[in-house]
Amino acid sequence: MESKIYRVIDANLNRYKEGIRVVEDIQRYVFDNKTLALKLKNLRHLGNLEIQKEAIKFRDSLKDVLRPTIQAELKRENLDSITTANLKRAQESARVLEECFKLLSPEISETFKNARYELYQIEKEI
Repeated sequence: MESKIYRVIDANLNRYKEGIRVVEDIQRYVFDNKTLALKLKNLRHLGNLEIQKEAIKFRDSLKDVLRPTIQAELKRENLDSITTANLKRAQESARVLEECFKLLSPEISETFKNARYELYQIEKEI
């Protein structure tokens, strides 16, 4: 069962990087905010871990029990709602990664704890 943690890590590394990328691109291309875009890019790159090569072996996206889209995921009112949804996605994923890596690597766990707090600060800045 411990090897199943890799599936959780794989999914959350993807969520973490995808959520940050959306906000990064909005800050970069819509608001031309180089400072925030660069902060976000650096945070996103924290998710590029060697362990993902191992974790991807446990990916089973076709059988994911929550794969179908729910109605709430289809509704976005504006860029602010897109930004908020994706910051929350990245923050939540950082928390999951922080907890899961406590089993495998306390150093990586601490990295995601710090990233989560930095995402909270970026959310406040935006």
